[in-house]
Amino acid sequence: MRLLILGGTGFLGRHLVEAALSQGHEVTLFNRGIRNPELFPEVEHLKGDRDQDLSPLRGRRWDAVIDTCGYVPRQVRQSAKLLAGSVERYIFISSISVYGKPEEPNTTETAPVATLVDESIEEINGDTYGPLKALCERAAQESMPDCVLVVRPGLIAGPYDRTDRFTYWVRRISRGGN
Repeated sequence: MRLLILGGTGFLGRHLVEAALSQGHEVTLFNRGIRNPELFPEVEHLKGDRDQDLSPLRGRRWDAVIDTCGYVPRQVRQSAKLLAGSVERYIFISSISVYGKPEEPNTTETAPVATLVDESIEEINGDTYGPLKALCERAAQESMPDCVLVVRPGLIAGPYDRTDRFTYWVRRISRGGN
């Protein structure tokens, strides 16, 4: 399978690239070339910026795209529209943070998603992250109807996670709670 991965050298994308390569897939990365540009010398690297320059993606074809770094609906919409005729499937990595009340028991994928009063907001913080991801999902789905797969994982933790959301607690417990 020919895969385009948006991002691919940070945290989650890095693991997806390794998994795809181990299964024999042909991988192309599209990113700014800022974080870990030396990774994966065996794959094609297209340098660009979702916010300014998607031109390296024009006129190319892949079986699927995996969007690991969509946080702003405008950028996701631009990417999905450009790729609409170039890929069969757009896989958008979202978050369970999209749910308006994720702490409610028995929440299913049909639960209401969080919203923003002002959908033009692009600042990502604790209050906007979930609603922005929900808007990103909608932007992708509107741009590529019936071609989008949305994945809503919970907390993702592991090697190369720069957020320290989970590992902080493990280290603190290992120190005796201090």
